Amino acid sequence: MELDTSVLETTPAPRQSSAVSRAAIAIFVALIASVFLLFVLAPVVGLVATGGGRGLSALGRDAELRASLALTAMTATIATILGVVGGTPIAYLLARRDFPGRSIVAAVMELPLVIPHPVAGIALLLVLGRASPVGGALYATGLRVAGSATGIVCAMLFVSAPLYVSAAREAFARVDARYESVARTLGDDVWRAFRRITLPLAARGLTAAAVVMWARAVSEFGAIVILTYNPKVASVLSYDRFTSFGLSEALPVAAVLVLFALVPLAALRALRREGRA
Repeated sequence: MELDTSVLETTPAPRQSSAVSRAAIAIFVALIASVFLLFVLAPVVGLVATGGGRGLSALGRDAELRASLALTAMTATIATILGVVGGTPIAYLLARRDFPGRSIVAAVMELPLVIPHPVAGIALLLVLGRASPVGGALYATGLRVAGSATGIVCAMLFVSAPLYVSAAREAFARVDARYESVARTLGDDVWRAFRRITLPLAARGLTAAAVVMWARAVSEFGAIVILTYNPKVASVLSYDRFTSFGLSEALPVAAVLVLFALVPLAALRALRREGRA
């Protein structure tokens, strides 16, 4: 009986076919990734290339631009400090304690992330506006929220604090709870163990979380423009000049704001390099 070798000769080699398929998939994935990277990078590079030089030169003669950048940095810093003070205990509890309503607290802290920011501004206006009980009471004491720097801080805090809480929660979760237990057995109370053990070990992650919160606060627009149009932060100033004078006048402000955003980005990269060192 003779073996028919024609079938073997016409059957493609499995390894060769598999290698061709893998190469085709790799090329396709690389193409999609390149298009996506270009989609993200091109607008930013184009904006900085077109308006960056004008924006930097405008810093010397445009008092309104300088004032808006200073106001943006100041209010974002205050909002970040408030977020760190108020959010750190919540992040620690969510990372370390299992208590009734824990999932509800976590959901409440994440809610501002999914609310459209103009809607967040409207919600804040309802609660903190002069016509509301809370806003009216604050106004009676001389503290005006809507239409003031205080309103800007409130808007920044509302939209950016959840990012800090989420990242701080992960930072605390990465610290082995057994270290705290050992400290407790050696006589430390809860606060002392937290201050001496947990906080130093989570410090780099907490710092990164605060930087992310500050960067998000700086870039906020939707909630601020509803709650406080004047005085203008940089994002609102860019929008105001676009609607009033057109794209050419908005470009320098927008480009400077992009360059301003590189500061926290560089800080984050530095923190990550230190973490890997």
